[in-house]
Amino acid sequence: MRFPKSLSLGIRVPSLPGLHARSMSPLLNAALGAAYWLMIVLTVVVLAAFVITLFLPMGPTGLIFSNDSGGTEIPVSRAYILFGFGAFVGYFGGFALILRLLRRIFHTLATGDPFHPTNVSRLKQIGLILAVITGGAWIGQTLVARLARGEMDPPSLFDLVTPAFSVFVVFVLAEVFREGARLRREAELTI
Repeated sequence: MRFPKSLSLGIRVPSLPGLHARSMSPLLNAALGAAYWLMIVLTVVVLAAFVITLFLPMGPTGLIFSNDSGGTEIPVSRAYILFGFGAFVGYFGGFALILRLLRRIFHTLATGDPFHPTNVSRLKQIGLILAVITGGAWIGQTLVARLARGEMDPPSLFDLVTPAFSVFVVFVLAEVFREGARLRREAELTI
């Protein structure tokens, strides 16, 4: 039985000269490397700010939270500032770990072995790190909203839908890779 040909919508994806599917690999590898090192630099800079704030003598500082009706100045102690720097170290460090794992997955893809068994555990680690970062960011936003005393709205549970779905997709991909690794192993044993 023949299926009818699908109709074209007349939309064509523009192609750049000299950019083919095979030439995307070096571009993606360079982008992953640049993003990884950017996250490393940001993590080190914020960690240095954390250490400096830890030993720098200072009194409470004031933050100004503003909304449509005006602004409110709230005194912020050193503990809040250190918590904020620590949260950003965790945030940037978590994304650096994710990018490191993605670079390793990409390396197995470039060598022609994307269903390597270690990629399954790498994808599961990425899912766990994303879940921790998502939960931590949500908790941090809730704490900042409480600190702002009504000037900022706390995040709702609806704000977790898209990040939770992303974590779910990563875990599904991990299972797909696990099944691909199992099928590859069976194919190698039958030959």
